[in-house]
Amino acid sequence: MASELGMATRDFTRKYCTKTNGWFHLKDMQGDCVFLSDKKCTVYEGRPAQCRTWPFWPENMNAKIWNTEVAKFCPGVGKGRVHTPQEIEKQLAMDRWKG
Repeated sequence: MASELGMATRDFTRKYCTKTNGWFHLKDMQGDCVFLSDKKCTVYEGRPAQCRTWPFWPENMNAKIWNTEVAKFCPGVGKGRVHTPQEIEKQLAMDRWKG
C-alpha cells in the first residue's frame, strides 16, 4: 500500500497503522476505508489480503446478504467472468495462508 502511495513503508506505518498484539493493521477509522474514493480503491494494486478477498468473505456468502448489501455497494459485482465456488475457495485459502 505504501508503494502505491509513493511512500516509504515506515512513513505509511506511522500515518495509517497501529499495532495490536504484535500485528500491524490500519487504524480504526470512522466510516469507509480512508483509501476508498467514489467506491474505488486508491491503492488497488497494493491492497492487502483482506481487501483482495472482499466480497468473498464467509459472512457475505448468504444470497440475501449478497443481493441486499454487497451487490448494492460493490461496483465490481456482476462485472467480469463468473468464478466457480472452487476458484473462490482456492483464492480464499491462498490469501489466508499469505496473511
